[in-house]
Amino acid sequence: MGIAVKLQAFEGPLDLLLHLIEKNKVSIYDIPIAEITDQYMAYLHEMKKQDLGVMSEFLLMAATLLDIKSRMLLPKEVNEEGEEEDPRQELVQQLLEYKMYKYISYELKERRQDAAQVLYHKQDLPEEVKAYKQPVSTEELLAGVTLSRMHRIFVDIIRRQNNRIDPIRSTFGTLQKEEVDMDQMREKVAEYIEQHEVCNFRELLLGQATKMQVIIAFLIILEMMKEGVITIVQEESFGEIHIAKNKTDESGS
Repeated sequence: MGIAVKLQAFEGPLDLLLHLIEKNKVSIYDIPIAEITDQYMAYLHEMKKQDLGVMSEFLLMAATLLDIKSRMLLPKEVNEEGEEEDPRQELVQQLLEYKMYKYISYELKERRQDAAQVLYHKQDLPEEVKAYKQPVSTEELLAGVTLSRMHRIFVDIIRRQNNRIDPIRSTFGTLQKEEVDMDQMREKVAEYIEQHEVCNFRELLLGQATKMQVIIAFLIILEMMKEGVITIVQEESFGEIHIAKNKTDESGS
């Protein structure tokens, strides 16, 4: 009574060929066709005893291997460029492509398995917690800063704005009331602070075009400081005053 042999399942003839190449530890670019063909035919002989339904593709590859084996015994063919053609070239290309797709499939399978282990829990914080805002401490915001110092800078900027006015040309034409959009002005100030991270209070006011804009910008800074949006810092007495945007926590409160 013969010994039953359990063959490894292969997905196709290229899979079997790749297995034989790796098993024999030979280069895929220099396949020993005679040896590999003999081993392939031995596997094919055992497969016939087990499952005839999957034999067609394997038989086609067997015919291809025998054809390549016979061509390897004949003198080398020369192409139009005068180079010798290797009968194994097309088979090598097919094996390289199959190997690439095979290992890509392994990578995708591992990623699918990793993704199956990822769990997502939707945020379910109570509305009271979402609506909570951390109390703003005026003492902490104004630590080391005096309003008198800010007022002196404000007055100095206003004086500079007055010095820009031409005493002769300012008498020409009709005086008109300057309209200032508060929301737009706040966006402008907030954007300036956002871009500079830590900006100079004096330079921010000097960047305004008119006296009215300086006044509005000053009021907006005071309001943002009161809301806790920004922090005013003065590192030393009579030193420059800087504005820093407060960082919000990840929950958005």
